[in-house]
Amino acid sequence: MLFKDRKEAGMLLAEALEKYRGKDIVVFALPRGGVPLGVEIAKKLAAPLDLLITKKIGHPFNPEYAIGAITEDADPIFNPGEHGVLDKNWLEWELKRLRQEIKRRRETYVGAANIQSLEGKTAIIVDDGIATGFTMFASIAALKKRKPKRIIVAIPVTPEDTAKKLDQMVDAVVALERTDDYLGAVGAYYIHFDQLDDAEVVSLLRSMHVKEGKADE
Repeated sequence: MLFKDRKEAGMLLAEALEKYRGKDIVVFALPRGGVPLGVEIAKKLAAPLDLLITKKIGHPFNPEYAIGAITEDADPIFNPGEHGVLDKNWLEWELKRLRQEIKRRRETYVGAANIQSLEGKTAIIVDDGIATGFTMFASIAALKKRKPKRIIVAIPVTPEDTAKKLDQMVDAVVALERTDDYLGAVGAYYIHFDQLDDAEVVSLLRSMHVKEGKADE
């Protein structure tokens, strides 16, 4: 499956999620790439849009290789095969740096907006794709601490082995394609896959009135 861009992927996911409309849901986008999809889903489902800011922990000698992930409200998660051999001083420094970046993004994107209660609600986590799954796993762990009624993961494409792990972690996985022949990179499933900057994310969030926790209807 090939998508024109993130907006189209979001629109298609919104159609797949239509049955959840009106069921007290909150859409959580993973910045930056998940935000355009989250906007389309929140609009279609008339739901509030919020963020789960998560950062990949890259290997010290190969930053593109994910060895774990960290989010706002939960402990970091790691690939068990990597964690034990990491230099502790480097890891402490790196986690501090990533936490500072997460805080900066939260302040940039939504300012001092209150984090809304999820008790009794359904949380839908949205991203533009999944590779290793670490950022999604960390996001799920953070949301579980807030005790929603249900957690649903919504993604355009996922490797089947990652999807099976997600099946065990959440109440439902809504994916437009689960594939055994993953192409190796999220961008391979998009014709246009430009990197988003902070200004574009802020503009999208303002269009949804995220600070007030209200979606345009």
